Amino acid sequence: MSTYRNLMIWQKSMNLTTQIYLLTNTFPKEEIYGLTSQIRRCSISIPSNIAEGYGTESDKDFLRFLYISVGSLFEMQTQLEIAKNIAYINEDLFNNIYENSREVERMIVSFNKKIKERNSPS
Repeated sequence: MSTYRNLMIWQKSMNLTTQIYLLTNTFPKEEIYGLTSQIRRCSISIPSNIAEGYGTESDKDFLRFLYISVGSLFEMQTQLEIAKNIAYINEDLFNNIYENSREVERMIVSFNKKIKERNSPS
């Protein structure tokens, strides 16, 4: 039986979330309720919404959850940029994680298109 765990977008977003947790462990302790918490919540939302959407009964609902995932991904990218701007992370580390997030973004967008094509009249 297929599960959301078989989806490459879920697997890649889980890896990204793990990277985010490891990265934010290095942030100043005074950010624990600020930027650290916000970035972590956004990163968690990405694979969580993919999994939740997979469990819905329709492709329309699944697409809605995928759009939420992309929104969370964009929030996280923005917050990573802020962390770079205030020197919590260096340029190289930012570029690495940002590129990983862009890969997840492209995969989700592509998956969205495939679901839409599957449901469009031929």
